[in-house]
Parts: sequence; C-alpha cells; structure tokens
Amino acid sequence: MRCKLLIAAAMSVVVLTAGCSIAERFVYRPDINQGNYLSASDVAKIQKGMTQQQVAYTLGTPMLKEPFGQQVWYYIFRQQPGHEKVKQQTLTLTFDRNGILVDIKNNDTLAAQKASTLM
Repeated sequence: MRCKLLIAAAMSVVVLTAGCSIAERFVYRPDINQGNYLSASDVAKIQKGMTQQQVAYTLGTPMLKEPFGQQVWYYIFRQQPGHEKVKQQTLTLTFDRNGILVDIKNNDTLAAQKASTLM
C-alpha cells in the first residue's frame, strides 16, 4: 500500500512538472513590434549625398538621434514573435555638418551578436 502511494506521488510530480513546460507552448503570446519598420525598397531609396530633409521624407522620423557632436540617426526595428527569439535590425545614418548623408550602415544587430558568440 505504501509503495503504491509513493509511486502515485512520484508520478504526479513528474506529470505536473512536465506539464508546465508543455503548456507554455499553448499559451498565447502576441507578437511585439517596436520601432521603425523599414521595407527593403525604402532603404534602397537612401543614397549618400541626400539631405536630412530628404531622408526624413523617405524614411520618416528616426527612433534615435545622437544629441552630441556628430549627427547620427538610428532607425531601429525590434520584433519579438510569440515564442521565437527576438530579432533586431538597425539602420545607422551619419550626416556631416551641412546635413548631407555621408555613411549608411544597415545591420541585423542581434544576429551579428549571436554569430560572434558561436565562434
């Protein structure tokens, strides 16, 4: 009798703890999108030599502007699908003192970090 009770208790603990990890996949988690969503066609329109007004008209207001020294604009888009890993894309635009675009950097920040940690 006592052996059956211990086996039943052990089985209950196993079922309850295994159920938590399985049930988590069935819980709804909404997709969370934050920042500036830019399509590839919008980014392709940006070229060196454009003014800040032309860039703002094409891409909209940047997520961040560097407040000191250089004029750098950051367009950041962060996407967190329900049960998947976070993805982040960053478009960095650097302007000279006259407000002319001189440098464009388009990278997938989190993917680059992940690749560097695997090496």
